[in-house]
Amino acid sequence: MIDGLRIAWRPVPPGTARRDTAWALVRELVGDVDIVAPCPFCGGPHGPVQLPGTPWRASVSYAGEVAVVGVMPAADATAFGIDAEPAGTPGARAWTRVEAALKADGRGLRVAPESVRITPDGSEWTAVVPGRDGEGERRYRGVDVTAPDDLVVSAAFRAAS
Repeated sequence: MIDGLRIAWRPVPPGTARRDTAWALVRELVGDVDIVAPCPFCGGPHGPVQLPGTPWRASVSYAGEVAVVGVMPAADATAFGIDAEPAGTPGARAWTRVEAALKADGRGLRVAPESVRITPDGSEWTAVVPGRDGEGERRYRGVDVTAPDDLVVSAAFRAAS
């Protein structure tokens, strides 16, 4: 496991918004913080989770009716993302690794998932994401997270140093 990484999950109760469950989990992990999710492309409230004014990076994913959240110290990571899928989904592990890297990258599925190269090393791995607009490739460190048997969870980050 990666130092400083905290992960939590919980089923979303019927009639409850998934985001409400996820944001409650974030607050359980890091305390009573402001949470915003501005889309970097349109400004709507459906973008990557941010915790302004805190020393944390956060990411949220949903696997069926389960909310999964992760936080990591900003001092350890300049970028961070997680992804979760129900276990038993074909290709779930490969997909969660790619999606976690694309969330950490900030462009999500605006990058073709098949262009991401994953190099596994046990439960840890490296992702190489194509650069944008003439930039070079971006590398992310990743880890397969220990989760309940019904979930597959991966986390990716770019180290701060």
